[in-house]
Amino acid sequence: MLRVAFGIGVLLALVGGTAAQGCVAPHHLVNKLLNRLEKSVKVDEPPNPSVLLAMNLAGDRDSNIYKWLLQAIQEEAVKRAHKDMTSGQVALYVLALLSSCQDPQHVHALGHTVNLLRILQQKTDEEMATLELSGHPKTTLYSVSLDALGLCLSGASGYETPSVVLAKQVLSPDSHLSVDTRAVAALALACAYDHVNLHDVRELLHKALSTVTNGFLDEQEKQQGMIGNIYSMGLALQALEATVKFYAPRKWNCAQAFSVVYNHDYRQPMAIAQVLPALVGGSYLEAADQDCASTSLSPPLSLSPELGTTEVLGGTAGASPDPTGTTLPDPPCPVAGAHFALLPSPALITVHYSIINKLQGTHFDYTTTVQVPAGSTLLKVLQKAAKENPNTFSFQTEQTSWGPMVVSIHGLAANSDDRTYWQFLSSGDALSEGVGTYKPRDGEHIQAVFSTY
Repeated sequence: MLRVAFGIGVLLALVGGTAAQGCVAPHHLVNKLLNRLEKSVKVDEPPNPSVLLAMNLAGDRDSNIYKWLLQAIQEEAVKRAHKDMTSGQVALYVLALLSSCQDPQHVHALGHTVNLLRILQQKTDEEMATLELSGHPKTTLYSVSLDALGLCLSGASGYETPSVVLAKQVLSPDSHLSVDTRAVAALALACAYDHVNLHDVRELLHKALSTVTNGFLDEQEKQQGMIGNIYSMGLALQALEATVKFYAPRKWNCAQAFSVVYNHDYRQPMAIAQVLPALVGGSYLEAADQDCASTSLSPPLSLSPELGTTEVLGGTAGASPDPTGTTLPDPPCPVAGAHFALLPSPALITVHYSIINKLQGTHFDYTTTVQVPAGSTLLKVLQKAAKENPNTFSFQTEQTSWGPMVVSIHGLAANSDDRTYWQFLSSGDALSEGVGTYKPRDGEHIQAVFSTY
């Protein structure tokens, strides 16, 4: 059962007291999304710092799930931050811990202590060095935006140079940055603007922020409330909430934008985590402004049955683990002579699927047609194609905060050093959802194209 303890700032926002332009979501919608976020926490999956960050910004800090997630974030930071985390991932961990009233310079878990800020500074320096050498960062400008935001909100040094780089990228007519990247860049630049003193730098940041925010407002007007797509709305709304002074005296029709969000039933945890702060009138900029005086820090938790850990990890004889963490009894055994109504099989749909590489090595272009039950995800289509023709359509995935990501098809793997990835298209347009959530239509032709970013 969801136990939401809204912070004072959130309560004021929900009655129209603090949100920019007066737009906040109804209490029942916030509760529903928080409930879904809590249910998304699985003990057998890596913890998602964006979920913890959103829960903090929405004032949900009292549940055992929250406390376990905070502990899991600390343990994951100790285990992985030095090793295989990207700079953007480290930045999200910093933001999550800041919003939890934890010091990212002293993250203690599993008998070890790490300084996440120092690690973030090092990884940000690597991004900047690669950018200077090759014209692009080591990962992406989205990650660099998170880096600058995390460093700035932490009061650490090292955010100034990436902020200037981001401002110049935003103002460049050749950059073609995504809505997500521009939104996080705007949050980072807004923080930097409030902390730098150099007049020329402040002017540059102001111009970049005005360009981003007015661009969002223009796009919203043209698309009847939508900015980018439904999954980029969360970060775009956060940016507009936090940067009112940079598009003033222009007014933001936040009611129109919020109505677009209300009409979508958000279920993907990462999408919920990004839209929820905006729905309570806030943004990631408030990660370091939480009421830490009223936050009680509990001792570390052992894995709790309330999270489903006993059932998921160990199992219970005579019971079945439910994804939400509830232990369900096994279904009753059939009774001899009983008659059961058979449910009709779901209708099948036909999906055409192509894999194309005209970028590296031996080029290829293969197409197949598969049938899957209506309502199946794209991942099911890929699995069916690989099952029917494994020599051609084999693939591999990695789990990310947005769900499974395809990293290799037909033996050709994406590579961050080459900046290559597998892009999925329909009718020439990039899909707005991942393979684990996108549901193809009957007769649709999906293309997986090996591409660069």
